[in-house]
Amino acid sequence: MDRQLDQDLSQKVILITGSTDGLGKYVARNMAARGGTILLHGRNIIKGEKAVSTIKKSSKNEKVKYYNADLSSLNEVKEMADKILSEHDELHLLINNAGIGGGPRGNNKRELSRDGHEVRFAVNYLSHFLLTYKLLPIIKAGAPSRIINVSSIGQYPIDFNDIMLEKNYESFRAYRQSKLAQIMFTIDLAEELKGTGVVVNSLHPASLMNTNMVHEFFGSTMSTVEDGVKTVEYVALSDETANVTGAYFDGKRRSGANNQAYDPESRRKLKELSLKLVSPINDSIKVNSE
Repeated sequence: MDRQLDQDLSQKVILITGSTDGLGKYVARNMAARGGTILLHGRNIIKGEKAVSTIKKSSKNEKVKYYNADLSSLNEVKEMADKILSEHDELHLLINNAGIGGGPRGNNKRELSRDGHEVRFAVNYLSHFLLTYKLLPIIKAGAPSRIINVSSIGQYPIDFNDIMLEKNYESFRAYRQSKLAQIMFTIDLAEELKGTGVVVNSLHPASLMNTNMVHEFFGSTMSTVEDGVKTVEYVALSDETANVTGAYFDGKRRSGANNQAYDPESRRKLKELSLKLVSPINDSIKVNSE
Protein backbone atom coordinates (compact mmCIF):
# COMPACT_ATOMS: atom_id res chain seq x y z
CA MET A 1 0.00 0.00 0.00
CA ASP A 2 1.25 3.49 -0.87
CA ARG A 3 2.40 5.32 2.22
CA GLN A 4 0.00 8.22 1.66
CA LEU A 5 -2.99 5.88 1.88
CA ASP A 6 -2.54 5.34 5.62
CA GLN A 7 -1.25 8.81 6.48
CA ASP A 8 -2.62 10.43 9.65
CA LEU A 9 -4.44 13.62 8.67
CA SER A 10 -5.81 14.52 12.09
CA GLN A 11 -3.92 17.82 12.15
CA LYS A 12 -4.85 18.81 8.60
CA VAL A 13 -7.62 21.08 7.34
CA ILE A 14 -8.61 20.13 3.79
CA LEU A 15 -10.96 21.91 1.36
CA ILE A 16 -12.20 20.00 -1.68
CA THR A 17 -14.42 21.78 -4.18
CA GLY A 18 -17.05 19.71 -5.93
CA SER A 19 -17.07 17.10 -3.18
CA THR A 20 -20.71 16.08 -2.86
CA ASP A 21 -20.35 13.32 -5.46
CA GLY A 22 -17.92 11.70 -7.88
CA LEU A 23 -14.16 12.01 -7.48
CA GLY A 24 -14.34 14.79 -4.89
CA LYS A 25 -16.63 12.84 -2.58
CA TYR A 26 -14.44 9.73 -2.72
CA VAL A 27 -11.35 11.79 -1.90
CA ALA A 28 -13.18 13.54 0.95
CA ARG A 29 -14.38 10.24 2.38
CA ASN A 30 -10.89 8.73 2.33
CA MET A 31 -9.27 11.76 3.91
CA ALA A 32 -11.98 11.99 6.57
CA ALA A 33 -11.30 8.34 7.43
CA ARG A 34 -7.71 9.35 8.21
CA GLY A 35 -8.86 12.03 10.65
CA GLY A 36 -8.71 15.17 8.53
CA THR A 37 -10.90 18.20 9.08
CA ILE A 38 -12.81 18.11 5.80
CA LEU A 39 -14.45 21.15 4.22
CA LEU A 40 -16.88 19.97 1.58
CA HIS A 41 -18.15 22.20 -1.19
CA GLY A 42 -21.12 21.91 -3.52
CA ARG A 43 -23.96 23.99 -4.98
CA ASN A 44 -26.93 22.03 -3.64
CA ILE A 45 -27.49 22.35 0.10
CA ILE A 46 -29.63 19.20 0.40
CA LYS A 47 -27.04 17.16 -1.47
CA GLY A 48 -24.28 18.74 0.61
CA GLU A 49 -25.92 17.93 3.93
CA LYS A 50 -26.45 14.35 2.79
CA ALA A 51 -22.77 14.07 1.83
CA VAL A 52 -21.73 15.38 5.25
CA SER A 53 -23.92 12.79 6.98
CA THR A 54 -22.68 9.95 4.79
CA ILE A 55 -19.01 10.82 5.22
CA LYS A 56 -19.30 11.33 8.97
CA LYS A 57 -20.94 7.92 9.31
CA SER A 58 -18.51 6.02 7.08
CA SER A 59 -15.37 7.69 8.48
CA LYS A 60 -16.48 7.93 12.13
CA ASN A 61 -15.16 11.48 11.94
CA GLU A 62 -17.32 14.42 13.02
CA LYS A 63 -14.91 17.04 11.61
CA VAL A 64 -16.77 17.42 8.32
CA LYS A 65 -18.46 20.68 7.29
CA TYR A 66 -20.26 21.81 4.15
CA TYR A 67 -19.94 25.14 2.32
CA ASN A 68 -22.41 26.03 -0.41
CA ALA A 69 -21.54 28.11 -3.47
CA ASP A 70 -22.47 28.16 -7.12
CA LEU A 71 -19.10 28.56 -8.84
CA SER A 72 -20.77 30.22 -11.82
CA SER A 73 -21.17 33.24 -9.51
CA LEU A 74 -17.95 34.97 -8.49
CA ASN A 75 -19.83 36.71 -5.70
CA GLU A 76 -20.81 33.36 -4.19
CA VAL A 77 -17.19 32.19 -4.49
CA LYS A 78 -16.07 35.30 -2.59
CA GLU A 79 -18.73 34.80 0.08
CA MET A 80 -17.68 31.17 0.59
CA ALA A 81 -14.02 32.17 0.82
CA ASP A 82 -14.82 34.89 3.35
CA LYS A 83 -16.73 32.41 5.48
CA ILE A 84 -13.89 29.91 5.42
CA LEU A 85 -11.41 32.68 6.31
CA SER A 86 -13.56 33.67 9.27
CA GLU A 87 -13.71 30.11 10.59
CA HIS A 88 -10.20 28.77 9.96
CA ASP A 89 -6.73 30.12 10.65
CA GLU A 90 -4.94 27.51 8.57
CA LEU A 91 -5.65 25.48 5.44
CA HIS A 92 -3.21 22.66 4.65
CA LEU A 93 -4.65 21.26 1.44
CA LEU A 94 -6.83 22.88 -1.22
CA ILE A 95 -8.09 20.56 -3.96
CA ASN A 96 -9.73 22.54 -6.76
CA ASN A 97 -11.82 19.73 -8.19
CA ALA A 98 -15.25 21.12 -9.09
CA GLY A 99 -16.00 21.45 -12.76
CA ILE A 100 -18.38 21.27 -15.69
CA GLY A 101 -17.69 18.78 -18.48
CA GLY A 102 -18.31 19.17 -22.17
CA GLY A 103 -22.00 18.41 -21.77
CA PRO A 104 -23.90 16.21 -24.23
CA ARG A 105 -21.96 15.43 -27.41
CA GLY A 106 -22.62 17.97 -30.15
CA ASN A 107 -23.68 20.65 -27.67
CA ASN A 108 -22.95 23.96 -29.41
CA LYS A 109 -25.25 26.16 -27.37
CA ARG A 110 -23.03 28.76 -25.75
CA GLU A 111 -23.72 29.03 -22.02
CA LEU A 112 -22.83 31.91 -19.73
CA SER A 113 -22.04 32.16 -16.04
CA ARG A 114 -24.05 34.43 -13.78
CA ASP A 115 -21.37 37.08 -14.36
CA GLY A 116 -21.72 36.81 -18.14
CA HIS A 117 -18.56 34.80 -18.81
CA GLU A 118 -18.35 31.56 -20.82
CA VAL A 119 -19.53 29.09 -18.20
CA ARG A 120 -16.83 26.40 -18.44
CA PHE A 121 -14.05 28.97 -18.28
CA ALA A 122 -15.83 30.57 -15.32
CA VAL A 123 -16.56 27.43 -13.29
CA ASN A 124 -13.56 25.25 -14.09
CA TYR A 125 -10.92 27.96 -13.97
CA LEU A 126 -11.90 31.51 -13.00
CA SER A 127 -13.82 30.58 -9.84
CA HIS A 128 -10.82 28.61 -8.57
CA PHE A 129 -8.45 31.45 -9.48
CA LEU A 130 -10.48 33.75 -7.21
CA LEU A 131 -10.99 31.15 -4.46
CA THR A 132 -7.31 30.23 -4.31
CA TYR A 133 -6.07 33.81 -4.09
CA LYS A 134 -8.67 34.64 -1.45
CA LEU A 135 -7.56 31.68 0.67
CA LEU A 136 -3.81 32.20 0.26
CA PRO A 137 -3.35 33.84 3.69
CA ILE A 138 -4.51 30.71 5.53
CA ILE A 139 -2.83 28.38 3.02
CA LYS A 140 0.49 30.12 3.72
CA ALA A 141 -0.25 30.02 7.45
CA GLY A 142 -0.70 26.25 7.18
CA ALA A 143 2.62 25.61 5.42
CA PRO A 144 3.85 23.13 4.50
CA SER A 145 0.67 23.06 2.46
CA ARG A 146 -0.44 22.08 -1.01
CA ILE A 147 -2.76 23.32 -3.76
CA ILE A 148 -3.96 20.76 -6.28
CA ASN A 149 -5.77 21.70 -9.48
CA VAL A 150 -7.70 18.77 -10.96
CA SER A 151 -7.30 19.36 -14.68
CA SER A 152 -7.50 16.99 -17.65
CA ILE A 153 -5.41 15.45 -20.41
CA GLY A 154 -7.92 17.11 -22.74
CA GLN A 155 -6.46 20.59 -23.32
CA TYR A 156 -6.90 23.20 -26.05
CA PRO A 157 -4.85 26.37 -26.67
CA ILE A 158 -6.53 29.59 -25.61
CA ASP A 159 -7.39 32.08 -28.36
CA PHE A 160 -6.87 35.41 -26.60
CA ASN A 161 -8.79 37.16 -29.37
CA ASP A 162 -11.86 35.07 -28.52
CA ILE A 163 -11.28 33.69 -25.04
CA MET A 164 -15.02 33.51 -24.28
CA LEU A 165 -15.63 31.68 -27.58
CA GLU A 166 -18.20 34.12 -28.91
CA LYS A 167 -17.30 32.86 -32.40
CA ASN A 168 -17.30 29.19 -33.42
CA TYR A 169 -18.47 27.96 -30.02
CA GLU A 170 -18.13 24.27 -29.18
CA SER A 171 -18.66 23.06 -25.62
CA PHE A 172 -15.89 20.46 -25.54
CA ARG A 173 -13.38 23.01 -26.82
CA ALA A 174 -14.56 25.34 -24.06
CA TYR A 175 -14.00 22.56 -21.53
CA ARG A 176 -10.50 21.76 -22.82
CA GLN A 177 -9.54 25.44 -22.91
CA SER A 178 -10.59 25.84 -19.27
CA LYS A 179 -8.47 22.84 -18.30
CA LEU A 180 -5.38 24.30 -19.95
CA ALA A 181 -6.06 27.58 -18.13
CA GLN A 182 -5.91 25.64 -14.83
CA ILE A 183 -2.47 24.29 -15.73
CA MET A 184 -1.19 27.71 -16.76
CA PHE A 185 -2.44 29.08 -13.43
CA THR A 186 -0.64 26.24 -11.64
CA ILE A 187 2.70 27.09 -13.20
CA ASP A 188 2.42 30.81 -12.42
CA LEU A 189 1.21 30.33 -8.86
CA ALA A 190 3.93 27.79 -8.10
CA GLU A 191 6.54 30.32 -9.16
CA GLU A 192 4.90 33.07 -7.14
CA LEU A 193 4.80 30.93 -3.99
CA LYS A 194 8.36 29.62 -4.08
CA GLY A 195 9.92 29.87 -0.65
CA THR A 196 6.59 30.01 1.20
CA GLY A 197 6.28 26.28 1.91
CA VAL A 198 3.27 26.02 -0.43
CA VAL A 199 3.50 23.71 -3.44
CA VAL A 200 1.08 23.87 -6.38
CA ASN A 201 0.49 21.10 -8.91
CA SER A 202 -2.10 20.08 -11.50
CA LEU A 203 -3.14 16.62 -12.59
CA HIS A 204 -5.17 14.45 -14.91
CA PRO A 205 -6.71 11.94 -12.49
CA ALA A 206 -7.54 9.12 -14.91
CA SER A 207 -8.94 8.75 -18.41
CA LEU A 208 -12.72 8.47 -18.79
CA MET A 209 -13.59 7.59 -15.21
CA ASN A 210 -17.04 6.17 -14.51
CA THR A 211 -18.57 9.54 -13.58
CA ASN A 212 -21.79 11.21 -14.70
CA MET A 213 -19.72 13.80 -16.60
CA VAL A 214 -17.98 11.13 -18.68
CA HIS A 215 -21.14 9.10 -19.29
CA GLU A 216 -22.92 12.24 -20.50
CA PHE A 217 -20.34 13.11 -23.15
CA PHE A 218 -18.59 9.87 -24.10
CA GLY A 219 -21.15 7.22 -23.20
CA SER A 220 -18.43 4.77 -22.11
CA THR A 221 -15.60 4.63 -19.58
CA MET A 222 -12.01 3.41 -19.39
CA SER A 223 -11.20 3.68 -15.70
CA THR A 224 -12.81 4.02 -12.28
CA VAL A 225 -13.19 6.88 -9.86
CA GLU A 226 -10.97 4.88 -7.50
CA ASP A 227 -8.16 5.18 -10.09
CA GLY A 228 -8.58 8.94 -10.03
CA VAL A 229 -8.59 9.01 -6.23
CA LYS A 230 -5.20 7.29 -6.16
CA THR A 231 -3.76 9.98 -8.43
CA VAL A 232 -5.17 12.84 -6.34
CA GLU A 233 -3.90 11.28 -3.11
CA TYR A 234 -0.45 10.67 -4.59
CA VAL A 235 -0.02 14.28 -5.69
CA ALA A 236 -1.73 15.72 -2.60
CA LEU A 237 -0.21 13.58 0.14
CA SER A 238 2.79 11.55 -0.95
CA ASP A 239 6.25 12.29 0.42
CA GLU A 240 7.49 11.84 -3.16
CA THR A 241 5.59 14.94 -4.29
CA ALA A 242 6.08 17.05 -1.16
CA ASN A 243 8.71 19.27 -2.78
CA VAL A 244 7.46 19.12 -6.36
CA THR A 245 5.78 22.32 -7.54
CA GLY A 246 4.52 23.73 -10.82
CA ALA A 247 4.17 20.25 -12.31
CA TYR A 248 1.47 18.52 -14.33
CA PHE A 249 0.80 14.84 -13.60
CA ASP A 250 -0.88 12.34 -15.90
CA GLY A 251 -1.92 9.81 -13.28
CA LYS A 252 1.06 9.37 -10.98
CA ARG A 253 3.50 10.18 -13.79
CA ARG A 254 4.90 13.68 -14.19
CA SER A 255 4.11 14.72 -17.74
CA GLY A 256 4.00 17.61 -20.19
CA ALA A 257 0.94 19.73 -20.84
CA ASN A 258 -0.05 21.55 -24.02
CA ASN A 259 2.83 23.73 -25.24
CA GLN A 260 0.93 26.96 -24.54
CA ALA A 261 1.21 26.25 -20.81
CA TYR A 262 4.96 26.89 -21.02
CA ASP A 263 4.70 30.18 -22.91
CA PRO A 264 5.31 33.05 -20.42
CA GLU A 265 3.53 35.59 -22.61
CA SER A 266 0.36 33.47 -22.80
CA ARG A 267 0.40 32.99 -19.04
CA ARG A 268 0.88 36.73 -18.53
CA LYS A 269 -2.14 37.47 -20.72
CA LEU A 270 -4.25 34.92 -18.86
CA LYS A 271 -3.27 36.32 -15.48
CA GLU A 272 -4.00 39.91 -16.50
CA LEU A 273 -7.38 38.92 -17.92
CA SER A 274 -8.24 36.87 -14.83
CA LEU A 275 -7.43 39.74 -12.49
CA LYS A 276 -9.55 42.07 -14.59
CA LEU A 277 -12.51 39.65 -14.56
CA VAL A 278 -12.47 39.11 -10.78
CA SER A 279 -11.72 42.74 -9.86
CA PRO A 280 -15.41 43.82 -9.73
CA ILE A 281 -15.88 41.18 -7.03
CA ASN A 282 -12.60 41.58 -5.19
CA ASP A 283 -9.94 44.10 -6.19
CA SER A 284 -7.78 43.40 -3.15
CA ILE A 285 -6.06 40.37 -4.69
CA LYS A 286 -2.39 41.08 -5.05
CA VAL A 287 -0.31 39.04 -7.47
CA ASN A 288 3.46 39.27 -7.42
CA SER A 289 4.94 40.60 -10.64
CA GLU A 290 7.18 38.26 -12.57
